Amino acid sequence: MASSRNIILFPYLAQGHLIPFLHLARLLEQQTHHLPSISITLLSTPVNIQNLHPLLPSTSKIHLHSLPFDPTAHGLPPHVENTDSCPSPSHLGNMAFASRSLQPQFEEFVTDQLRSDHNLKLYFITDLFVCWTVPIAKKLSIPHVVFTTCGALGTAAFLSMWLHLPHRQTDEEYFPVPGFPDSFRLHRSQMSYVNRVSDGTDEPFKFFNGQIRLSLQSDLMICNTVKKLEPLGLKVLHNVTGISTIYTIGPLVPLGEEKSYQRAGKKLGIKREVCLRWLDMQAKHSVIYICFGSQNTITAGHMLALTEGLESSGIPFVWVIRPPIGAEEINEFDEKQQMQKWLPQGFVERMTGTKQGLLVWRWAPQLEILTHNATGAFLSHCGWNSVLESMSRGVPLIGWPLAAEQFFNAKMLEEELGVLVEINRGIDCELESREVERVVKEVISGEKGDEMRSKASVCKEIIKNAMANEDSGEKGSSLRSLHDLVDFFMKH
Repeated sequence: MASSRNIILFPYLAQGHLIPFLHLARLLEQQTHHLPSISITLLSTPVNIQNLHPLLPSTSKIHLHSLPFDPTAHGLPPHVENTDSCPSPSHLGNMAFASRSLQPQFEEFVTDQLRSDHNLKLYFITDLFVCWTVPIAKKLSIPHVVFTTCGALGTAAFLSMWLHLPHRQTDEEYFPVPGFPDSFRLHRSQMSYVNRVSDGTDEPFKFFNGQIRLSLQSDLMICNTVKKLEPLGLKVLHNVTGISTIYTIGPLVPLGEEKSYQRAGKKLGIKREVCLRWLDMQAKHSVIYICFGSQNTITAGHMLALTEGLESSGIPFVWVIRPPIGAEEINEFDEKQQMQKWLPQGFVERMTGTKQGLLVWRWAPQLEILTHNATGAFLSHCGWNSVLESMSRGVPLIGWPLAAEQFFNAKMLEEELGVLVEINRGIDCELESREVERVVKEVISGEKGDEMRSKASVCKEIIKNAMANEDSGEKGSSLRSLHDLVDFFMKH
């Protein structure tokens, strides 16, 4: 009797992790559709599973299974089950530690699976931040694959920083990073606040360092990037982790699905048709798109400088606005009215009257905006999902990294790929409106912008080729990696 096989995917409780995991599940389903003995299961908590369901086509046979979870037991508000919906930054730590509480539920699900079918073969693909699953895999002799949803260089720098805290070993502003070439230096401002203040005894260090060390015991690693896009990143990722087999399986973003794609559990702040009609009125490559992701925001002072710089530049823009840091959470009903408290008096009316700016509250159809030929640049926090969405559309970036590995992503995009210019860094640095005006003009109408768009177009082709299907010629590098991953499972 042939053994049945189940690939179990388990992401961290964050939107930027859940979505790449769902895309990976869909790609694995496509790669294994001719193998009826293989099933695919994605695990998360009830609210996350509920939000992911609408993103699967009705024909999909991927199983979405929810594990019991009570956020209130971990100091979180009811129904808050991912970092995206945390009402304040102080809750992010709660979410990290709450994710570890899922260990008994996860282990019970796995043992129930094995008990119900003695011929069943299981395989784990788990997030870097839930590598408490590694000891369970070893105990049950289950192959374990760690999945980093970020890019190669960003992941390598993030891991090395939390493994070694190299900035604590020198007083210099610039410092070397273990596992990287001697010429690679980070500035102290290119670090998240929690990493910068960590001394090795704090809770964030214990969490990140602990999960990273467990991840290094995985059988192999898969990375959400493209082999040809990050040669240095892959080299240093091997150096930092010591993991011999790293498959590149990116980009795990929708390609050619702009109209049908929707964000999990997100209600758009503007109708697609209205947004696209506004873009249709703009000249080619003339618009700056501004969005700091689903979890990050800037200060009220930053918002003021950004509005003044944008208005004086005369450059058309689409800006996805969220409440600034320190603002109380506001009800959806009076959101637009409340948000104007942080914008200059009359700014919304002037932008509406001149049609220079389109202000969107909370959520916009990002993929369709980036795909539109009016979009000339993306002012972004440099979260990896946003980076891949921008690069896969050939749109260069204006970088304003705010947290996590975003600083390392921005450094790579600017210094290696030449597709980004950094406008600001973190939330502690001041922003001058004149600098906003200078940068957006340079990127939209200057030679620098033309050069960046040219390089972004090259990246777009690299990404397209990596995902090329057999029907259109040779299978791309990322699809070959997915094939090798499935092959790894079949051999174990």
